[in-house]
Amino acid sequence: MTGLQSYASDPAHSRGRLHDEKRDVTRGPRDDFQRDRDRIIHSISFRRLRHKTQVFVAPDGDHYRVRLTHSLEVAQIGRTLARALGLNEDLTEALCLAHDIGHPPFGHAGEDALEEALADHGGFDHNAQTIRTLTLLETPYPRWQGLNLTWEMLEGLAKHNGPVAAPTWALVEANEAMDLDLHSWPSLEAQVAAIADDTAYDNHDIDDGMRAGLLTLDHLLELPFIAERWELISSRFADVPQERLLPELIRDQIGLMVNDVLETTRERIKRIGVQSVQDVRDAGQMIGGFSDSMAERERVLKRFMYDNLYYHPEQMAAAEEGKMMVGDLVRVYREQPALMPEDWAAALPDEEPARIRHIADFLAGMTDRYARNRHGEIFGERTGRV
Repeated sequence: MTGLQSYASDPAHSRGRLHDEKRDVTRGPRDDFQRDRDRIIHSISFRRLRHKTQVFVAPDGDHYRVRLTHSLEVAQIGRTLARALGLNEDLTEALCLAHDIGHPPFGHAGEDALEEALADHGGFDHNAQTIRTLTLLETPYPRWQGLNLTWEMLEGLAKHNGPVAAPTWALVEANEAMDLDLHSWPSLEAQVAAIADDTAYDNHDIDDGMRAGLLTLDHLLELPFIAERWELISSRFADVPQERLLPELIRDQIGLMVNDVLETTRERIKRIGVQSVQDVRDAGQMIGGFSDSMAERERVLKRFMYDNLYYHPEQMAAAEEGKMMVGDLVRVYREQPALMPEDWAAALPDEEPARIRHIADFLAGMTDRYARNRHGEIFGERTGRV
């Protein structure tokens, strides 16, 4: 990859993998970060994202986003940012594609159910579950568990939002196996992946909310910075029906955020004097991100989305039923583990907390569809939207 800055992550200087691998020329001329990306794409857990909730639980429409399409959109924004900043695009893309793999079925509702189930055993955290899935539960290789990803990949997943002062048990276990320097800041690639995630869902959730009829343009125009952008777009396309302009609004919003991140990140790199990857980790602050003014806009937009979409009565009802289903499945598998697939039941530990964590691993990997079907098979027909 050409055009890398001195502070970009370089696969030639990776801190390596937990298990040493001999190069096999039959696998193609890929560097370590390209291999990480490809291992994510070819993993079972990545494929399952096509049937996991993004915003709408088990959406009836084919046009709503799911975890898979969201992850692809994050990767597109992440690669754009990485290329413009001279960062490693392959590592950035791999982090973007993998960042939601630990989410259980039914989104945050499923996570709440697993958090309650594991409350006395260390809790549940989807970010740590991503790392647990990729380092332990995926088993495509004959000599070790996990995908054997690079240190830089695991570090970026562990702390893309910054240093981790109080890691959960799952992250502690991963860190004991391969010290991820949880106290330091992550690479710029990881920081870019995190801001690409925010940029994608902030704007694409608007699109899905409008499509579902839970958001209206009038509601959206209550936000001054949205109203200002809408007025400019309406003037630019005065001869076009308004209903065709929403995609243009989404594109403009993403463009404004991306340009703000580029300008702000470049300014911080120059001001701090960043010359190396280690300088990024030692900076004591997030370098890749929004300006203060854009960050405040983004906070206002998030509050609006929570008030008008995420906490909409229809959404809350669907989420509550999804949480109920996951909770039911936790209880029945604890009481009747033989109801689990044979391989999962055979591997069930006898003692806590390993026992409940094993059940949570099984449940966290479920898609919405699989969880719904299993619940229906065990408990009979469900009610409600989910």
